[in-house]
Amino acid sequence: MDSPESIDDYYARIEAALGPERRLPVAIEEMPGWDIFPFEVDSLRIKPLAPLADTEPARRGEDAVDCWCDRPHDPDAAGLVWSNDRWKVSTDVDGSGLPIMLWLSPLTHCDLPTMPTDVAAEFGPLVATISAAIEDLPSVGRVQLAKYGDGGAHLHLFFMGRPLRMLQLRGSPMLDWEENLPRVPADVVARNARPVAEALTAVHGGHLGPVVRA
Repeated sequence: MDSPESIDDYYARIEAALGPERRLPVAIEEMPGWDIFPFEVDSLRIKPLAPLADTEPARRGEDAVDCWCDRPHDPDAAGLVWSNDRWKVSTDVDGSGLPIMLWLSPLTHCDLPTMPTDVAAEFGPLVATISAAIEDLPSVGRVQLAKYGDGGAHLHLFFMGRPLRMLQLRGSPMLDWEENLPRVPADVVARNARPVAEALTAVHGGHLGPVVRA
């Protein structure tokens, strides 16, 4: 059986498709051609392709002693929506451009590939509870989930509420829209997050965080 493709072979195939100035052509038949794409295409250019880096950079908190989770859990931390003995849900109190944006993190130091079995067993039910509560909000049409992990080594899964009936914000372009939308006021952030925290407390125990406490 052939081995998986190397990064050098993958990169060489991309280089072969480059045009002048090492730029890839804009794929008009893909996302830029969608009716939900937020930018006009006529003047759109892809940045020149950079060379492969020598190594992958270390992320924040690769070693648990350097991660935020090495500090005792603070149930009164700013931005905390809900927590129990093993998990926490947080938000940006300054608001995003979406009705709600939360992130779920385990208090145990891990990422998805290193998640202990007992933590993984709780992960799915928590994701389901949060997703259902967000989609019950009157300003939300759908919930989107995202996990990046290039900056921090500790797992944080994002939950983003796509505004109801704003169909231009469907799908993956929603984050491009989000960065340009007005920020949601702090009191609205709290009102939108409270039903999610209450649903988590009802199903998984734990405590409401300072963002949503009455």
